Amino acid sequence: MQNKIENLPPRVVMVSVLLGTLTVSLNNSALNPAVPEFMKTFDTGPLLASWIVAGFMMAMGLTMPLTGYLSNRYGKRRLYLIGLGLFVCGSSLGALAPGINWVIAARIVQGIAGGLMIPLSLPLIFSVYEKEKRGRITGIWGTAVMLAPAVGPFVGGVALELASWQVLFIMNIPFGLSAFVVALVGLPTGRQDANDRQPFDTRGFLSATLAIAVTMMWLNLLSEEILPVLAMWGLPILAVFAFAYFIRTERKSPAPLLDLGLFTYPCYRISIVITTIQSVGMFVTLILIPLQLQTVMGYGPVWTGAALLCTAVSGSIFVNIGGRWLDWHGPRLTVTTGLVITCIAAFLLGASDANTPLWVIFALMILRGIGLGLSYMPVTTAGLNAIPENRLTQGAAMNNISRRILSSAGIVIASAYLEWHRQTHAPAAQEEMAAISQVFLATGLLIAGLLPLACRLPSKVFVQAPVSPRPDL
Repeated sequence: MQNKIENLPPRVVMVSVLLGTLTVSLNNSALNPAVPEFMKTFDTGPLLASWIVAGFMMAMGLTMPLTGYLSNRYGKRRLYLIGLGLFVCGSSLGALAPGINWVIAARIVQGIAGGLMIPLSLPLIFSVYEKEKRGRITGIWGTAVMLAPAVGPFVGGVALELASWQVLFIMNIPFGLSAFVVALVGLPTGRQDANDRQPFDTRGFLSATLAIAVTMMWLNLLSEEILPVLAMWGLPILAVFAFAYFIRTERKSPAPLLDLGLFTYPCYRISIVITTIQSVGMFVTLILIPLQLQTVMGYGPVWTGAALLCTAVSGSIFVNIGGRWLDWHGPRLTVTTGLVITCIAAFLLGASDANTPLWVIFALMILRGIGLGLSYMPVTTAGLNAIPENRLTQGAAMNNISRRILSSAGIVIASAYLEWHRQTHAPAAQEEMAAISQVFLATGLLIAGLLPLACRLPSKVFVQAPVSPRPDL
């Protein structure tokens, strides 16, 4: 293959990418339970403290559209190493932060680093593995990706119990430096993408930045219920106009920031829709399960963490099985099976109530993980397999951007419905459970709506993408 590393085996590339990806993912989720601690330490309110999480997500979302252009100009390996270096710098800044504003600034630097690294992880792995083996390999990668969000809060909670919040930043430094050294040795040099001097799509970047920034700002402020009426409607309208202008610009540009022509590949287009809806269901469940177990059923946060861990562990096991099925049977059977299982789990969670035994909730969360493991990563792999090799970075970036923005929207919509239900009904656990059940059922219906799309996925083992005339954008 074109990017085959000369002397080192492909698994070295896999380890290099996994170390960096895990460092970023664990850090992001480990800081979530620390927000109250930051509020107490720096004597600040929830709005400013929420930007410790929101600032990271926004910086990542704004950086991701640049990865195609930057990797084309400087090469994937170099850009990934720059991202790792920035992440270590951001962690060092956070550990030394004298105030909340410095903490937020450090998180923004970490978000920029994550935005450079995450879209490059699968293209770097794919560069050294043939398509027939990618299902199994992304299964291994997906195991780490699915476990990190569940393990991170536990690690963060233990760190806060035993030490101070600075440890949440300090612990990234040795892992980040180790990942940098391994990546420096193990990542393939490949062709020098810097030879392709494509002009920078300034109008596309500015319109995409405006659309993403306004959307994420509106979603984060909306969840705090502080927006005046003008901003409530003005911000989404501005985001829609910016997004429409971005689409118009990208369709006409000879060197677009994001290649929207990838959506002409049916398998890739279907994969984006399926992963996005599945991602919405994943993140909405992160809100619903704590509410059900703690607010309605009266269990402590440890049991909530255990329930979420059930999904993460079963998902990490079955993502490997799903990857092998993808290699053996193709995406149609694998992804459809996973969606059916996820849909059944969502409907059964919607049918549960305050008297449902805890072991039943755990069993349903395990079932959710099985469905996600068989569908989430396999359909992502199938979609990326369907596009030309030299456009993988673009494809991975658009996958990540769509998932993050629409998942944020799903969380806000679900939270808004729960809040509306709470205000319009009697403050009773039974009413709270009714609202939670309705959101679970709505999630199940969304996933069920994906089944006709999944049936249109290819039944063969892998899709041979045509040669693309575009450079690696």
